[in-house]
Amino acid sequence: MFVLELTYTAPLDAVDAVLEAHVAWLDEQYEKGFFLASGRKNPRDGGVILAVAEDRARIEEIAATDPFVGAGVCAYRITEFAATKTAPELARYRETLG
Repeated sequence: MFVLELTYTAPLDAVDAVLEAHVAWLDEQYEKGFFLASGRKNPRDGGVILAVAEDRARIEEIAATDPFVGAGVCAYRITEFAATKTAPELARYRETLG
């Protein structure tokens, strides 16, 4: 499981200019099963995405296709973690440490 933290690197008007494309991209990732939750940070200086994939390389590939990245309005920080405890709805993503 991964936490993707987006930090805006441009003024909000530049971010908003790409927002519709970013939201469409988010919808695609949800449909493909990669994203579990997402939203803006407060204050609005970026966002957070909770994601799943087979490995970090795949998540990095996905993040690179974000229209925000293409427009140069955000930077990603990706943190991988082992979800050893989850809400019942996320049970299929739980990992056992060995």
